[in-house]
Amino acid sequence: MQELERLREIVMQLRDPDSGCPWDIEQTFETIAPHTIEEAYEVADAIERGDMEGLKLELGDLLLQVVFHARMAEEQQQFSLVDVCEGISDKLVHRHPHVFADASADSADEVVKNWEGIKAAERQANARHGLLDDVPRNLPALLRAQKLQKRAARVGLDWQEPEFVLGKLLEEVEEFCEVMATQRRDSGRLADELGDLLFTSVNLARHLKMDAEELLRGANAKFESRIRTMESLAAERKQRLADLNDEQLDGLWEESKRSLSSCEPDHMDTIPG
Repeated sequence: MQELERLREIVMQLRDPDSGCPWDIEQTFETIAPHTIEEAYEVADAIERGDMEGLKLELGDLLLQVVFHARMAEEQQQFSLVDVCEGISDKLVHRHPHVFADASADSADEVVKNWEGIKAAERQANARHGLLDDVPRNLPALLRAQKLQKRAARVGLDWQEPEFVLGKLLEEVEEFCEVMATQRRDSGRLADELGDLLFTSVNLARHLKMDAEELLRGANAKFESRIRTMESLAAERKQRLADLNDEQLDGLWEESKRSLSSCEPDHMDTIPG
């Protein structure tokens, strides 16, 4: 707690209009928000890499974002860091009655069910009655699609089996192909159909108990590894990718796939590309 108070005082000094840092003084909630999102991703990256020392540092950076936002709010006499801590503490106690009260939950599934019921009651009390009212608009699109679909599923707006979703996905592919095949490709219709195709792909991942965001991160990582391998193979031959023709690039691509196949996770083989 002493170190948290020290951090709060450092941020206060940085924001001091007379003796603080010019950059820190200029910042607003809007200018800091992108940094907050970036720091959260860097925390996730450190976890993915198993870098505990890096995780410690990244968590510190993320904590700074919380303290910085709280200080700006305090300057506007809106709320303080103490209020933030009090709010999350109260929420945790309220949402865990099986720990802090007399409710029971013998499994993680029961905990989630109780949690969702409590959140629904909170939305009702806060006059946020809509099923989708508190799904943040600034979430990454794949993650937000998953949350929207999960919310809809609560009231029965969902497919029963993954095979049904796959059928819908194939239907969306067919509709997209129809637009592509027209003489004059309407960009608006293409965008609409491609959006439907992406949204349904997320739905299929959800039904298969997979996280679409993680799947795409994995596909990104695989693509990056193959490009880097292609660059290395080309460099060994004193070549540059930019100087190669399509046939040579295709050959290098296949060669990089073969060289990486032994070290790529099994699930990566199921991702097209």
